[in-house]
Amino acid sequence: MRGARKIAGLMLCLLLGAGSAGAASVETYAGLCDASAGFALGASHFVVVDNEHNVLTLYKNGQARPVRVVPLHAFLGTDEDDDSDLEAAAVVGDRVYIVSSHGRTSGGKEKGRRHRFFAVDIDPARLSVSPVGKPYKKLQRDLLATPALDDLRLKAAAKLPPEQCDGFNIEGLAAADSGLLIGFRNPLVGGKAILVPLDNPAAVINGKAARFGAPILIDLGGRGIRGIERVGKEYVIAAGPVADDGTFALYRWSGASSDAPVAFSTDAIAGMKPEGLFELPGTTAVRVLSDDGDVRYGERICKDVPAARKQFRSVVVTP
Repeated sequence: MRGARKIAGLMLCLLLGAGSAGAASVETYAGLCDASAGFALGASHFVVVDNEHNVLTLYKNGQARPVRVVPLHAFLGTDEDDDSDLEAAAVVGDRVYIVSSHGRTSGGKEKGRRHRFFAVDIDPARLSVSPVGKPYKKLQRDLLATPALDDLRLKAAAKLPPEQCDGFNIEGLAAADSGLLIGFRNPLVGGKAILVPLDNPAAVINGKAARFGAPILIDLGGRGIRGIERVGKEYVIAAGPVADDGTFALYRWSGASSDAPVAFSTDAIAGMKPEGLFELPGTTAVRVLSDDGDVRYGERICKDVPAARKQFRSVVVTP
């Protein structure tokens, strides 16, 4: 039995640690599987958002083991073992906004803890991450009550499981010239992915109702938005299927609704499920995080193994 476990561990290590010929070098980080978002904390460290746990995990670039774990359950008002399906993060100065999926469970059940929009303040010099303001629980309600968004059919989507056709699933968040952009994995509209501007994020974490701008529809080849990051004046988008089956791709996008996104670096993410990405400070490079919860680890998938054996992949690409 010990020999079998050793072989299974070696197979996973080879799977997670080796990139294909010509591809960017793949790094493996331990401690979690379901990397859904992240952000840089200075030049040498970064923080990962995990959609299976209400924590933020701090890593040093190139160092496999976590440096520190910051619990959020008390701040978010959930039990320690509950998750809010945290999916996306966006940096604005020294503040990071984080949003949950706001979707139902895969079985279609409503879970109040999945309705969270909140912020943390960061101090890269001290490697500190501190919750600020209050978690906002009515973002979906505000979206559904906005007449300008009626054509997106979000009211119907909110009643469906998140990965069902035309379900409701937020997985992207990015800084914009004014406010944030919220990216939807699901639903699609005419095969195009949805971005909705959030005009007043600072006011929202202080309890004010969310205000939204005109939606933007972008063509990602029938894929939804799994992650989006502003890099300079443009954006990098991780796109993937609205359900489990389908292909992933990375896109560059100008940010103008009239401009089509342009795919790039498909080889760099071969075999990955890119769901988080963030700009490396002082560069135009982007670190991509793979959600490896469903990667096989012997007879079990990664999310079902003990915490000491969990790991996810990451790769740095230049758009």
